[in-house]
Amino acid sequence: MPRFPAKSILLIGLVMAFSSPSHGQQLMIYKEGVSDSQLAKDKNECAQWATQQTGYNPAYAAPPAQTAPDGSRLRGAARGAVVGAVVGEIASDDAGRGAAAGAAGGAMIGGMRKREARRQQQEYQNQVQANYTRAVTTCLQGRGYTVN
Repeated sequence: MPRFPAKSILLIGLVMAFSSPSHGQQLMIYKEGVSDSQLAKDKNECAQWATQQTGYNPAYAAPPAQTAPDGSRLRGAARGAVVGAVVGEIASDDAGRGAAAGAAGGAMIGGMRKREARRQQQEYQNQVQANYTRAVTTCLQGRGYTVN
């Protein structure tokens, strides 16, 4: 795997943090009379400070994961089939029908759990990115920049 200098990685992180709407909001930064090189220096320093404050570095942020089948539905179906077979046997002497109904219900529950876990992970990631953006904004504003 190729190694990149820390400055290159930080630059990639800055590009992601300051220009990609998919990684938080795009910041509009302005301060009259500031050179491009000074602006870049201030952005870099504020990005480093924001990473220290939040523990998040957009250069190392993983893209949204494509979820592969993890067996949640299959496990749910298996559990449901076992419970359904027992209930079906007790209630109507038809373990097969109970198992089928339990398997269908269990598969639905397994899928719902997986979606909820995915939603919670996305919500957490959004919050971490928002905190990072807020830290960068705070730093730049502290240096006299107008940030929107």
